[in-house]
Amino acid sequence: MATGLVMEGGAMRGIFTAGILDVLLENNIEIDGTIGVSAGACFGCNYKSKQIGRSLRYNMKYCNDKRYCSVASLIKTGDMFGADFCYNVIPNELDPFDFDTFRENKVTFYVVATDIITGKPVYKKIDKCNKRDLEWIRASASMPLVSRIVEIDGRKLLDGGISSSIPLRAFEKIGYEKNIVILTQPKNYRKKPNKAMPLVKVALKEYPELLNAMAERHNVYNRETRYVFEQEKKGNAFVFCPDELLPIGRIEHNPDVLKEVYEIGRKNALERLPELREFLK
Repeated sequence: MATGLVMEGGAMRGIFTAGILDVLLENNIEIDGTIGVSAGACFGCNYKSKQIGRSLRYNMKYCNDKRYCSVASLIKTGDMFGADFCYNVIPNELDPFDFDTFRENKVTFYVVATDIITGKPVYKKIDKCNKRDLEWIRASASMPLVSRIVEIDGRKLLDGGISSSIPLRAFEKIGYEKNIVILTQPKNYRKKPNKAMPLVKVALKEYPELLNAMAERHNVYNRETRYVFEQEKKGNAFVFCPDELLPIGRIEHNPDVLKEVYEIGRKNALERLPELREFLK
């Protein structure tokens, strides 16, 4: 039976996921495949490259760098999270990504992006994390209104969370029957309709199927969450999630807050390690 790891997004809430992933790496928790959405993809790739601490390190170091995330970057480049800085300068120069370990590690890694023409999720297997693969990861994390549309492999793409925030059911269909799921919202969280839809309808009026997906997103998210906990009850899923709303926004410029949320993730994982090992037997 193939084991998987499913990682929700949530922008900077993803640093909670990073804390859990580092504990899994430190304790040699092995699985067969991973799938990440948005921040889950950006931080989750470090699990396959086995770089403990990297997600926290570069986020704390560059969270106040205008090239990393700022309104200035949005005005200058069209991306609040600067594309060249985040997906080229950091992994290739400032905090090198271990491309060799990523390629050699047999654990599979998928990311989810949304095709804005169809409004449907696209599940892309990432093998090398080369320039093209990094563009897929960028697409997965490209939030509407604050990111440019990513055009790659004949598709126009935006944030995977629009169409499939928690792709457990999709991962099961690929063949991963027993899954660890990392959520960045507490168990009782229910997503509400997007208050920015009037603005979205103006900015993205050329893409009616995307607008439909965004209008329906809260319902899809709540169904996906419900399914996750149904699978947990059946013994098919092991769910990590914070006990309460994380004390962090989608964008965070305070390194102390990033460290706090990372430690919440670590504590959650460390406390439940025996339970997780039993699940994976």
